[in-house]
Amino acid sequence: MPYNQRSKTVTEGDARAPNRSMYYAMGYRDEDFGKPMVGVANAYSTITPCNAGLNVLATRAEAELRAVGANPQIFGTITVSDGISMGTEGMKYSLVSREVIADSIETAVQAEWMDGVLAVGGCDKNMPGALMAMARMNIPAIFVYGGTIKPGHYKGKDLTIVSAFEAVGEFTAGRMSREDFREIEHRSCPGAGSCGGMYTANTMSTSIEAVGMSLPYSSTMAAEDAEKTDSAAQSARILVEAIKKQILPRQIINRKSIENAIAVVMATGGSTNAVLHWLAIAHAAQVEWTLDDFERIRTRVPVLCDMKPSGRYVATDLHRAGGVPQVMKMLLNQGLIHGDCLTITGKTVTENLKDVPDNPAKDQDVIRQWDNPLYPHGHLAILKGNLATEGCVAKITGLKNPAITGPARVFESEEAALQAILGDKIKPGDVLVIRYEGPKGGPGMREMLAPTSAIIGKGLGDKVGLITDGRFSGGTWGMVVGHVAPEAFVGGAIALIKEGDSITIDAHKLLLQLNVSDAELARRKTAWQPPKPRYTRGVLAKYAKLVSSARLGAVTD
Repeated sequence: MPYNQRSKTVTEGDARAPNRSMYYAMGYRDEDFGKPMVGVANAYSTITPCNAGLNVLATRAEAELRAVGANPQIFGTITVSDGISMGTEGMKYSLVSREVIADSIETAVQAEWMDGVLAVGGCDKNMPGALMAMARMNIPAIFVYGGTIKPGHYKGKDLTIVSAFEAVGEFTAGRMSREDFREIEHRSCPGAGSCGGMYTANTMSTSIEAVGMSLPYSSTMAAEDAEKTDSAAQSARILVEAIKKQILPRQIINRKSIENAIAVVMATGGSTNAVLHWLAIAHAAQVEWTLDDFERIRTRVPVLCDMKPSGRYVATDLHRAGGVPQVMKMLLNQGLIHGDCLTITGKTVTENLKDVPDNPAKDQDVIRQWDNPLYPHGHLAILKGNLATEGCVAKITGLKNPAITGPARVFESEEAALQAILGDKIKPGDVLVIRYEGPKGGPGMREMLAPTSAIIGKGLGDKVGLITDGRFSGGTWGMVVGHVAPEAFVGGAIALIKEGDSITIDAHKLLLQLNVSDAELARRKTAWQPPKPRYTRGVLAKYAKLVSSARLGAVTD
């Protein structure tokens, strides 16, 4: 057992003393055994631009930890690039990777009995995975975001990865030249960093800052800017202080601080994935939190930030406008967040925000003035009805009227739906149904960015609806409803829809309804047969056996 604060110092005659030899091999000296041992969970990889710059941050944190009297130990964890795997069978591993990341951090830290952990992550699942592990272990911890990508540029427009996906629909619809399509494809991602809009990575980074587990301003910094590495060093110093004071994750992550995080998600126009991930983080922290809590906060908090995918700006614009602290100060002034929540800095939210202006600068419109919000209420609505008795999530930004009733166009997979969209088989007024893509049925709950982007590219964004038991990318917008539960694989009503059935999506009434009689639904349920699992071996098979409903966060423990 390592010789640190958690396990106490081992004397030379102790039966465990031979363990010292392993540490001597790594350059330890006798005096090092009295120092706190701090893990650096490094998600660096060249799989994705989101994580390509993480090693610089991890090594800077490692050096700073050593400089302030700790013993750092770097270990690796995995990542999956959602942007690269999107629309393929590989996307089934994305949500699974959240569990693998959480399990791997917990395993390494607990096996080596570390005093604290600093996790460095970039792509979507690094962040909730790290927070889940921190909450489970409940030892001093801090998260360091790898940083956002800077926008690409073409013909006077900012580009993000979603620009490339939407260009597919525009090109196949004949609304874009081959030259423009090629230029957008080449220019959308100009360097390292996570996807630039208020997509899932930036949604999770900003909400983790809001909950208090990362430093103020750190969640909107660009990956390639010097302040990002400086922030990693500062995070290391703050963590060592937290170890000394024994500031623990579950003192920070509680019901009130999660309310703060979700208020920021609503105010910034964040991803639907925040719902799934914060349910899972709350579960890990043993905090009571349900889908109804998201709806409760949505009705109180306006959308203040004009962010992509449905808006105009990217995370670096938000950073220049004052970042998360500016948004939080506005919410604090209106009594919409809790100022007494403890943060990893050792200060409360109110103390952290003391020097932040009450109002954003008037020479910018990334963050709207309080009396001029983008939308009067939050954009992530929790719908229920006979198609989603356990609930589902609708993202309603960018729509003049978030309601539609139309005939069902039923697809048993994402690929089949995408083929129909690109083949001009979907008409205005249709409601697409993509099923058997849920946590168990996929398995893995794939994101539907390819179909939704194709819908936008075809000019149908406000003319058709789409419901699925799968997920959506943070880059998705339009009349879309995901996380439908119960999912098709377990016999949820989404499995009982027939081609041409009338479906109503109505965010005003918080309703997702299949317009057939209860008797007809019961008849169909009796005739329904569960499908065979798509995988019987390996990680996807294990995941399908363990994973819970989306309404619980699709957790495996």
